[in-house]
Amino acid sequence: MEVDQAPYNNTHRAFLQAFMARSTMTLEDAKRVLAAIFTARDEDRPTLAADITEADVTSYISSINVELSPLDFEIRSARTQTADRTWIWAIVNTTSDPLTQVATTRSADEIAFVKRVLDAMFETHNTPRAEIMAITVTQALQLHKAPRSNNHETQQDDTPAPARSTLSMNDAQKCIENLIEEGWFEKSRKGYLSLSPRALMELRGWLVDMYNESPDEDDTEAEATARIRVKSCEACREIVTVGQRCSNRACRCRLHDACVRQFFRGQGGADKKCPVCKQEWTEQTFVGERAARPASRPSGASAASRRSMMGGDSDEDSD
Repeated sequence: MEVDQAPYNNTHRAFLQAFMARSTMTLEDAKRVLAAIFTARDEDRPTLAADITEADVTSYISSINVELSPLDFEIRSARTQTADRTWIWAIVNTTSDPLTQVATTRSADEIAFVKRVLDAMFETHNTPRAEIMAITVTQALQLHKAPRSNNHETQQDDTPAPARSTLSMNDAQKCIENLIEEGWFEKSRKGYLSLSPRALMELRGWLVDMYNESPDEDDTEAEATARIRVKSCEACREIVTVGQRCSNRACRCRLHDACVRQFFRGQGGADKKCPVCKQEWTEQTFVGERAARPASRPSGASAASRRSMMGGDSDEDSD
């Protein structure tokens, strides 16, 4: 069945409303939604999801993006970091203002809390030894209070110091639940919070600007790699927060799990070499929560050991 590609009309508006009601949409989701819209428009000619092609979906999205562009919004696509690498679409804010996307519906204290959570993901729990880029719900809730400033209670000009942006534990819990429900965070079965595909699409530029540093001329290769906290897949060039890394810590190479299989296809299991440094690719050095230490610990372990097990840096390899 050939779908009518009329100029922007109510079917496009209905499709846009469906996008706004969801955090993301897969190709199959989009086909079902379009089929329901066309059936509602013409009940005498019901449309099935199987009648909708990928070209129909992309055509509708292109028409909608023309209308969204003046409003600084866009429907973008990206692949998930899961093994199947499913294509998804989401409406994103194209403005570059930091965290504009969540600022309209949250208080300044909530925005500051979200920033602390992101700092924990991409700085505290993202080290050369353990690129976790995820934190447990418990770790996130511990950030409900802003850290104390080293400044005195008043500044040198006798004006009061800025108030700390602090949430109650309950408010922090609600904020996290809302971010998960709205599709900004994902919560794994092991209780780790990480950025969703939608968040990575929308915050990509901001994350790179915020957490990546320009290497110094006298940096070693390892030091230069450590300055780039938000790394891209060597195969698909999308951000990697779940996947694999080269076992050579100084090497910048990162690959999604699915990209590993595609990249090394035909090379044989015994001869996988890193495409950057040519060291053996072991498939045993991970990015994401698999890089975190197990939560269990021997009796009598110290507080420092417990922190290390939750993904902090330590003297041992978490690889």
